[in-house]
Amino acid sequence: MSALPIRRGFDPADPVFRAHEGGKLTVQASSPLHDAADLSLLYTPGVAEVCRAIASDPALADRYTTRQNTVAVVSDGTAVLGLGDIGPLAALPVMEGKAVLFKHFADVDAVPVCMQTGTVEQIVEAVTRIAPTYGGINLEDISAPRCFEIERQLRERLDIPVFHDDQHGTAIVALAALRNAARVVEKRLDDLSVVVSGAGAAGVAVAKILLAAGVGEVVVVDSTGVIAGSRQCLTPHKQELAALTNPRGVTGGIGDALRGADVLIGVSGGTIAERDLLAMAPRAVIFALANPDPEVHPTVAARFAEVVATGRSDFPNQINNVLAFPGIFRGALDSGARSITEPMKLAAAEAIAALVEEPTASHIVPSVFDGRVAPAVAAAVAARVSGSGRPTRLGYAEGSGRSA
Repeated sequence: MSALPIRRGFDPADPVFRAHEGGKLTVQASSPLHDAADLSLLYTPGVAEVCRAIASDPALADRYTTRQNTVAVVSDGTAVLGLGDIGPLAALPVMEGKAVLFKHFADVDAVPVCMQTGTVEQIVEAVTRIAPTYGGINLEDISAPRCFEIERQLRERLDIPVFHDDQHGTAIVALAALRNAARVVEKRLDDLSVVVSGAGAAGVAVAKILLAAGVGEVVVVDSTGVIAGSRQCLTPHKQELAALTNPRGVTGGIGDALRGADVLIGVSGGTIAERDLLAMAPRAVIFALANPDPEVHPTVAARFAEVVATGRSDFPNQINNVLAFPGIFRGALDSGARSITEPMKLAAAEAIAALVEEPTASHIVPSVFDGRVAPAVAAAVAARVSGSGRPTRLGYAEGSGRSA
């Protein structure tokens, strides 16, 4: 485990620590337990009848247990945003926070599952073994490139939605923001030249979703330089990127990639010099999403770009995954989706973007506290589910507590 720099001493009186004291989650019963009659229904002997029914027909678990509204937030703590490899115990406050967001924004019950790291196969096996308890798996803060293979194998082995939020949540919200930024600068998606700085989990997913959405050109740059087919010793996921991106065969560094580019999307955590921004196209767009320290400080980026976005809440246009993942899982769970597909992700991005009817340079995405976001995303995702779903709460709406 890598060393973690301490920015401030431990002070239990600090409001940050006080907000987390005792954890941020609790378990609350949804059925009353007042007397022996209630006990006989909720536990023995009544529970045996439900167990027998589910044993005969496993699909009934979605109606008679919490499974269909419960997501596991799974992490090994190897790539916690802004902190790095801090391990499962130190990652637990982040996963608890994620669970709070699931519940607050989409009424999805989420359970943190922080496990000791291991090989790809060990993590896949561990998640597969616990999966029967859950209606979906949200992978979180797992280091690249392992995260790609872990997600791929779990998607193949499980018949419930598996979603790596560091990849796809970031990509969905970035696409939503770019749709509206393009409107502000009066450019078409299919005419845009986009440079993605960073080829980790988020960078790969951003590049892929932009291409799927019809963006004209995407060039990806890592710490070595532009990813191109001519580069030697590329890892498998970068070989895939080389085949999908950079159609002009650009080589060199970030400055070479940005020459004439319309858009810069930073998901690297590095620093991009001002001199590299000088050659961007007029009416440029910069999304500097590293958090807490953007690749380009927003006040600097504003000198080179008409539209600027960050991952921070103290500047306009925050690209925040919470705009995506609660609604995505709400829609997937309610529709009985067995997986989260590319059309669902594109639909989610379109739904988020559509909530800003008249985008401006300082307002290209809705607020995370806009109550329309999660329902709109959920509806868009559910609409893309083709008849391969499981029976769900929507199918049992009359007695489920959630309307169809």
